[in-house]
Amino acid sequence: MMAQQYIGTGRIGPGKNVAYTGTAGTTSAIGAQTYKVQVVVTSDAFVTTDGSTPSSTSGAYVPALSPEVFTTSPGQIVKAVQVSAGGTLYVTEIIS
Repeated sequence: MMAQQYIGTGRIGPGKNVAYTGTAGTTSAIGAQTYKVQVVVTSDAFVTTDGSTPSSTSGAYVPALSPEVFTTSPGQIVKAVQVSAGGTLYVTEIIS
């Protein structure tokens, strides 16, 4: 049996989605009350939450279709760039 990671609770806030390729997909700024986001990518990707452009040396490697939760600050921008194939970045704000 796999252990589940506890990530806390929060209300589901607005969602955003953008396409990415070798060029980063960039969301609009996250909300004023958002300190966590759930990120899902449809192909393996590198992701950042601070607005910087992700790459293999700067950004978190996120496998396709594996939801990840990241701590953020209000106003931050989420970006994704492909590892080997383009896809869609889905970001859901989690409001405390």
